[in-house]
Amino acid sequence: MSAHRAYEVDVRRLDELSAVELYELLKLRVDVFVVEQACAYPELDGNDADCLHLRLIDGGALIACARLWRPTPDRLPRIGRVAVSPTHRGKRLGDALMRDAISACETVYPGEAIEISAQSHLQRFYGSFGFTPISEEYLEDGIPHVDMVRRV
Repeated sequence: MSAHRAYEVDVRRLDELSAVELYELLKLRVDVFVVEQACAYPELDGNDADCLHLRLIDGGALIACARLWRPTPDRLPRIGRVAVSPTHRGKRLGDALMRDAISACETVYPGEAIEISAQSHLQRFYGSFGFTPISEEYLEDGIPHVDMVRRV
């Protein structure tokens, strides 16, 4: 873990997380995506083992996270499951989380563009980091989304 601002940035594979760290990560994602957004969908989708997991930690507490997909022959690196703890909102942690996620992707997958599947109402937010829409709006688990890419 490296110190970054008032929090630590930790990027690890799933099998490098302790049981407690994994529980905290999954709890945050379920609290945000399933409970807060009232969206019943398969949060445990079988993809976590193939991704890197970026966590922002403050004083030992998980305050934000993102999932970083590795590139495949058919897909660019991708940032997903971007979540900030409800108790830490209003501190611009979403901005920090995206900057750290982009930086991690650029370090691990240099020279690659980065994709995201963004909730449509967050297009402007992701656009502020250089992402541009590459698809029409579509429904994912009942929520409007749009695919976006950040070119190199």
